[in-house]
Amino acid sequence: MPVSPTFPGVYIEEVPSGVRPITGVATSIAAFVDVFRRGPLDEPIRVFSLGDFQRNFGGLELRSEASYAIQQFFLNGGTDAYVVRVGTGTIAPATATLNVGGAAGTVLVNVTAGRRLRGVSVVDPGTWGNALRLEVDHATVAPNELIDPEGLQDADELFNLTITETTLQDGRLVVLATESFRNLTLRAGARNEAMQVVNEASKLVQLNRDGLAALADPPPRPDAAGTQGAALAAVPAIPADGSTFGVSLAPGGGAPVVAGLLATLDYGGAAVTSYAQLRPFIEAALRALAPSLAAAQRPLLAGASVRLENGRFRVLLGRAGTDFQSDAQLTVAASATATALGFAAGSVVSDQLVPLGGGDDGGAADSSALTGVQANKTGMYALEDADLFNILCLPAAAGLTDQGRAVYGEAEEYCRIRRAFLIVDVPAETDSLDDMQTWLADNETLRHKNAAVYFPRVRVADALQQNRLRSVGSSGTMAGLYARIDGSRGVWKAPAGTEARLQSVQELDYVLTDPENGVLNQLGVNCLRNFPVYANVAWGARTLDGADQQASEWKYVPVRRLALYLEESLFRGTKWVVFEPNDEPLWAQIRLNIGAFMQRLFRQGAFQGKTAREAYLVKCDAETTTQADIDLGIVNILVAFAPLKPAEFVIIRIQQLAGQIPT
Repeated sequence: MPVSPTFPGVYIEEVPSGVRPITGVATSIAAFVDVFRRGPLDEPIRVFSLGDFQRNFGGLELRSEASYAIQQFFLNGGTDAYVVRVGTGTIAPATATLNVGGAAGTVLVNVTAGRRLRGVSVVDPGTWGNALRLEVDHATVAPNELIDPEGLQDADELFNLTITETTLQDGRLVVLATESFRNLTLRAGARNEAMQVVNEASKLVQLNRDGLAALADPPPRPDAAGTQGAALAAVPAIPADGSTFGVSLAPGGGAPVVAGLLATLDYGGAAVTSYAQLRPFIEAALRALAPSLAAAQRPLLAGASVRLENGRFRVLLGRAGTDFQSDAQLTVAASATATALGFAAGSVVSDQLVPLGGGDDGGAADSSALTGVQANKTGMYALEDADLFNILCLPAAAGLTDQGRAVYGEAEEYCRIRRAFLIVDVPAETDSLDDMQTWLADNETLRHKNAAVYFPRVRVADALQQNRLRSVGSSGTMAGLYARIDGSRGVWKAPAGTEARLQSVQELDYVLTDPENGVLNQLGVNCLRNFPVYANVAWGARTLDGADQQASEWKYVPVRRLALYLEESLFRGTKWVVFEPNDEPLWAQIRLNIGAFMQRLFRQGAFQGKTAREAYLVKCDAETTTQADIDLGIVNILVAFAPLKPAEFVIIRIQQLAGQIPT
């Protein structure tokens, strides 16, 4: 506010300059919609690399066209994408329960494959969740003031939870990810309440007690995984060297029980006076039984471990075998040695791990799943929660024939609203010039200034099928190419030419000749070509509105994408204008800021013309905004630009000199 001088001296007053720089938006954020191996449904997840995509969506999937498109996007230069997973059919998440009192006991917690997203628990359906394993142990610490400031908790209600994601790789059970949460309780409202702690931090599971009865006080804790003995004697009762105890192994999965195994404690002359010293000898005795088992069962005992937790011995079977079953169990026969080890009850048996099950991937993507419902933000309309995307790819729609046409038609309208660009894929059976012309004739309704189509499809190495070549739509490859050219040359440069090489593309579905290229180019189809030295390149830059007969002002992809870039940048960069006094001072600020933005682009080579006057125009004055507009609260801004258009046809005239000397 203005300074009110009251005493002699110097006063400082800051005066607004009117400078509000406009920042250009990103131009090559891609969006992909399809079924995937994993991931929340109808949620736009942002990924910045192939690693991100694999962690969030499971990587390549045979029935997912978009998974291959995303791989091609990043291999061809893409760096930023939104991925939306949709589901059809019987898609369902894997689930399990944590119980007390054995399998038939009380259900304490429901466990569902899922994660926390924007503060809400969401399920993550699919068969991937069937590979999750839960392990509970009771090796906790006494409650402290940090987790129990009111002193309500008891050590007997605390438990630890470990979630493990496994998979089979090269004949071995491999752990992909592990999450551990320690000193949890089921006490409602506690700082270490299991549902609060796990749900906030886990990217694998979510816990709930929906439909379950209220817990007693103090709350119980879930059964521990593994075979756990009774409390050991206060004064160590150490079995003599050479003592034996009998065990039976149930490999799980319905396999017959292996009975009559005799484990021998061999101290090797060492003096054993404590349970801690005794522990490794129990472990060695169990591991020594492995050679007597069938090959598939040996890892259960060869990798067995014995732990001393809370004054009890706990046995965990090895999990490295390919045939490992989470219900594998160890039974200890009653004997004097077993009594000394805390296994006096004869058969102390509990589940090794708690597996999740019931996960289902559902079916392939159909038209209703891809489009979704805008009001519900499902399908491609899940992108309503994405701040900005520039390129939309729906590879699965190419295989839906008439339904695919409807999907692409709706996608074009959505791209118009969101100022984005759609790359259309052609079906796999469209693999000749005649097929492509037929496709165009059947899909004339798809001609749109915000869309482009490329022919033919590309062939890439399929890592899921021993790197045999697979035909995939070109949308992911071209989206990555758009990003690469945008980064190196700018959105105004056509994503085509000898520098527009198609990375990781082994072959094209159809090899076009120059005359065939000429036929399709006039119809607004961008051709992918193979040239010696240059290999596979993009050789066209027209929109679907770019057929010669249409004579459209939006004939070329770079011209249209530059216009979309300007529209989005100015839309975001001029919001400060709203509610400002609508008169010449405001108009001057608008001209200043938009002019500076356009001048910066002119210097980067985005427009035609030798001077700024020839390249662009920014007009906002009494001519564009009349008094009637002012009375209605409207300010009109005219921004015009002279676009660069690609040199599609290079004509070289050669003439023979008839003896004359050129001057």
